Amino acid sequence: MGIGQIILSVLGLCVFEVISSIDNAVVNADVLATMDKKWRKWFLIWGIFFGVFLVRGLLPWIIIWVSSPALGPWGSFMAAFSSDPQVETALEQSSPLLMMGGGIFLVFLFFHWLFLEHKKFGLPLEYFFRRQGVWFFAVVSTLLSVIIWHALKKDPMLAFAASIGASAFFITHGFKQYAEQAEVELKNKSDLSDISKIMYLEVLDATFSIDGVVGAFAFTMSVPLIILGNGLGAFVVREFTIRGVDKIKKYVYLKNGAMYSIFFLGMMMLLEGFGIHVPHYVAPVMTFMVIGFFFFKSLKEKKDREHG
Repeated sequence: MGIGQIILSVLGLCVFEVISSIDNAVVNADVLATMDKKWRKWFLIWGIFFGVFLVRGLLPWIIIWVSSPALGPWGSFMAAFSSDPQVETALEQSSPLLMMGGGIFLVFLFFHWLFLEHKKFGLPLEYFFRRQGVWFFAVVSTLLSVIIWHALKKDPMLAFAASIGASAFFITHGFKQYAEQAEVELKNKSDLSDISKIMYLEVLDATFSIDGVVGAFAFTMSVPLIILGNGLGAFVVREFTIRGVDKIKKYVYLKNGAMYSIFFLGMMMLLEGFGIHVPHYVAPVMTFMVIGFFFFKSLKEKKDREHG
């Protein structure tokens, strides 16, 4: 891997992690506002160790282990950081399974946002699909059936990976729904200890980081690069939390950019899962273009509001 490819991948990972974690930064800021200054400082400084090194370091290893069970836990860990040709061959053979499961997860995530979640409408089609929310489950279940049907013709394990991706989506979605309810309770419970709130934020951060880590494999299969890019992004998100997340909230279409990036990355992973190669530069370049479009759209609306 050349230096240019490495830089492009890390920058793409960093930008993707930052934009996809905006919601996490907002929740963090809201909960931290109810905590003592000492504990706020502890979370923002020492919490980086858990958020960056543990969560974003362990998740890629777990994902590789699940997609390559023959390697075992230790073999998967070594594979994440090894340049051994035999290990690289094993990863290449299992990568279609990882790509298929990850692609389903990300595409389902996009469709859930498109059909069901409240949003600032950035494109006309978003308003149309939001009104058709009742069709979300019909759309994703039909899509899953079609993909599994075609995957069975290629490899039964590929079809199984697709079902794992769908299961992972619904499991993490349940955790996120619970986290949203818990956030409201945390704001209203003045008797809850700051340590309990920190534990909640760490668990929430782990849940939110799954999207970024899964999407990271569309950029590169190199775990050190994923840890570096996602880690830099997580650090930037912490800085946003410190400096004032209200400034970020003014860029109202950033979430839209994150979700369209997730959709395109998911589609790329599905193509890779079916053996259709996508050049390495497509993921970061596409991410820059999509997020750039919605950033400037947000900037224009922000200026219109300020001068209106």
